[in-house]
Amino acid sequence: MRLSPFAPIDAALAPAPDPARVGWLGEWEYAHRGVHGASAAENSPCAFAEAIRRGMGIECDVQKSRDGRAMVFHDWELDRLTAASGAIGLRTAAELETIPIAGREDCIPTLERTLAQVAGAVPLLVEIKSKRGHPPAPLCHAVARAIEGYRGRHAIMSFDPRVARWFRRHAPATVRGLVVTEEDARGARGAIGRHLALWQARPDFLAYDVRDLPSRFAGAQRARGLPLLTWTVRSPELRARAALHADAPIAEGAGLSPCAHEA
Repeated sequence: MRLSPFAPIDAALAPAPDPARVGWLGEWEYAHRGVHGASAAENSPCAFAEAIRRGMGIECDVQKSRDGRAMVFHDWELDRLTAASGAIGLRTAAELETIPIAGREDCIPTLERTLAQVAGAVPLLVEIKSKRGHPPAPLCHAVARAIEGYRGRHAIMSFDPRVARWFRRHAPATVRGLVVTEEDARGARGAIGRHLALWQARPDFLAYDVRDLPSRFAGAQRARGLPLLTWTVRSPELRARAALHADAPIAEGAGLSPCAHEA
């Protein structure tokens, strides 16, 4: 691979992590939002239980409740996955914990409840959601409070480089990742943007859009010691691509390993 002109700056501003700190990341397959499908909703206790039963790591998403708790839920709005409507951030954790997910018995869990359920049986990747105009620090605080003292293998990750930067400054023991997609950000401007995000985040690993692999940027970071996870692996073809170009898949449905097909 031809050396990137950014390579010396990457090494200086976003040095590779200690392999002993991050080596476990590439040893697992991760169930995207748990093993969900016909019998379990995404990001639900049942989906997490099935992943644990199959010996798979778990990827989950978190949003902040009105009273500052980390809730395991992907969307900003309740409408797609529940019979309720409106922004998740307008309701308290106690209210959210009573809302069934996708019409099933499972209700929206707090991150603390999910940690208690997993209890170190498998690794947990926590994606912290953010969007422009909303400072991520309050949700970062909520996640840090929830995981404080948790002994199981875990990591946080986000598209927002401010999240990894926050954890580097305030909870440096937590393994932190930068989620990356090259969609709508190709060419020279996109490449510069990815390096700027890398330097700001200073992550321990990357979680990369499988549709973009192989990627010069991703390959260069992997070659210098950042583990490379890839999402969302939804087919055998994408699984084969992940095996060639990444250290571990974050998969769902037909992209799960042959012994871990959709529930």
